[in-house]
Amino acid sequence: MTKGLLWLPLLALFFWLAWAGWNEYQKLEAYRTWAESFDRAKYDIYAVLGQKGNDLTWGKPTRKGPIALQTFSLRQVKSLQLLADDQAIELTTEMLPRVRRAALAFQLESGDRVTIPFTDLSLAQQWAKVLKQDQQQLQSEPNEAL
Repeated sequence: MTKGLLWLPLLALFFWLAWAGWNEYQKLEAYRTWAESFDRAKYDIYAVLGQKGNDLTWGKPTRKGPIALQTFSLRQVKSLQLLADDQAIELTTEMLPRVRRAALAFQLESGDRVTIPFTDLSLAQQWAKVLKQDQQQLQSEPNEAL
């Protein structure tokens, strides 16, 4: 009987791991459906991010799909920073530090600040480079009359 009681925590751990895996799989499937409408998209445990043209949409992943979605245009972005543990680092940095938190911080022309968390600093850096390039391309285009 004591041997059976010793195996009980292992059995509970197995069921918890199975549930956690199923939960994460459900989040990925919901993300996959959501991401189909975007040109470029990313998923991690902190946030989902999608780009369609000049618009960025981000939110929190759940099993039923992303929630708390926010959208803004690259045309509204005044500045873009790559954050490593809440400290700004250069986009061109080759030797990235090991960090606990990575994020992209957007300062909008309205004065609002949008911070999108990432689990991987190198992925955040790649997104920052591409978005900065897209933003510079937007600024170099002549304004079209509506």
